[in-house]
Amino acid sequence: MTDREPTVINTGSSDSGGWAVAVILLIVLFGLGLYLFGGGLFGDGSRDVDVDVSLPKVEAPAAPAD
Repeated sequence: MTDREPTVINTGSSDSGGWAVAVILLIVLFGLGLYLFGGGLFGDGSRDVDVDVSLPKVEAPAAPAD
């Protein structure tokens, strides 16, 4: 039996699934956008957080007596 040369099979497409990766990437980016903007993180600020930043009332020290 003689050795044969390797056979190359060309299917006519040079793209090896790159379009599928691009579609999956677009779906992930769309989902991330919905999570960030739809969740109110970067949205219109519909999430109100009540934060009290008032200072405590402290009396000033008395002036020294002369």
